[in-house]
Amino acid sequence: MPEPALGSDAESGPVPPPPGRNRRRAVLRAGGTLVAAAAVTAGALAVASSGESTHKSSGAGGLRHTSVEVTPSGCGRGWTHPAAGRQVFDLRNTSSTATEVYLTDPRTGAVYGEVEGLAPGTVRPLRVTLGDGTYAFKCLPDDADAVTGPAVRVTGASVKSGPAAVPVSQQDLIPPTLAYQKWIQARTVELVEKTDVLRHAVDRGDLATARAAWLPAHLVYERMGAAYGTFGDADAEINGTTAGLSGGVDDADFAGFHRVEYGLWHGESASSLRSPADRLAKAVHTLRDSWPGQRMDPADVGLRAHEILENALQFEMTGRTDYGSGTNLATARANLDGTRVLLGYLRPLLKTRDSGLAGLDSWMDRTQHTLDAFDHDGRWTPLSQLTRGQREKANADVGELVERLADVAALMDVRRTA
Repeated sequence: MPEPALGSDAESGPVPPPPGRNRRRAVLRAGGTLVAAAAVTAGALAVASSGESTHKSSGAGGLRHTSVEVTPSGCGRGWTHPAAGRQVFDLRNTSSTATEVYLTDPRTGAVYGEVEGLAPGTVRPLRVTLGDGTYAFKCLPDDADAVTGPAVRVTGASVKSGPAAVPVSQQDLIPPTLAYQKWIQARTVELVEKTDVLRHAVDRGDLATARAAWLPAHLVYERMGAAYGTFGDADAEINGTTAGLSGGVDDADFAGFHRVEYGLWHGESASSLRSPADRLAKAVHTLRDSWPGQRMDPADVGLRAHEILENALQFEMTGRTDYGSGTNLATARANLDGTRVLLGYLRPLLKTRDSGLAGLDSWMDRTQHTLDAFDHDGRWTPLSQLTRGQREKANADVGELVERLADVAALMDVRRTA
């Protein structure tokens, strides 16, 4: 995977993670590459009398193109001369309704690739690698039942088909979600205990002890990343930043760990920090007490497994959420822990769907080893003190892991089947 385009210097001033951490649709891979919602590659299409088309542009890499209709009345029409190998299906929606399209194994329902939101009158490419087997297009129009096209048999292949996965259902995701919720409940208890140590140190005026207590408490929260969307307003009270606050670090609405961090590492007195520390502790206690009544959305957990480190790459690995402690690498390491925990609960579903699971595990270990090198008995190297080589390696390892976790988000996304 290409190295992410990250600068070597932190941007000026901390900013928050993306607001709301909204759920977005993940896309299945087809033939090893993400099926993007892109327009047809530029170049002329020469349509043959069989209804199939061959791309004449050198930019297409010489791949075979087949024009396929995806209307409810003609789902899969046009695929009359099946062939094995890497190829492109140019999906044409000639209906009046937006449609999702899957290329499936009609026996198992496994999906080899998809294009979502194919608008009326548009054409989009689906790139796949097909080996011997039986395939069928499934068309899922908005507000209408799914339609499966005719089964097509491919024989004589010299390659294996690209990866395919049976879609997960909401029901499949309920057990791991409930188990993860219980894990979060235990973390909220730990969070209260460690935050109380921080608050009591501030109350005593012992700011040296408070600085030592700040990171252990903060890292507990940072390991809980898949639940942030369920925390609601508590997330801002516990881990808010100055983004959008007209008063910056002096704004009355600046609260949570980062508010206390700013004061501890910018020479504030204990008396001025008592109120922010008490406010943080109150928010943490409220979260612990209210969590048993909260319900995570099972449809979100796969996406969260990707977003935790995606946010770490964008904000922690650039230093944009550093308010003085210089512990962004420790936070990224905690985010990795949180990702690993969530993957553990999802593993029974991933084992039968993710052909790259062993590689993902290997990159998890590699990234952990890279980040652990910056931990010196609890004292973490600030980003500003990394060499260029160290920073590039850390960014590259986290970036590669984020790319691989995109597959988890795609495979765990609940899809229509009817």
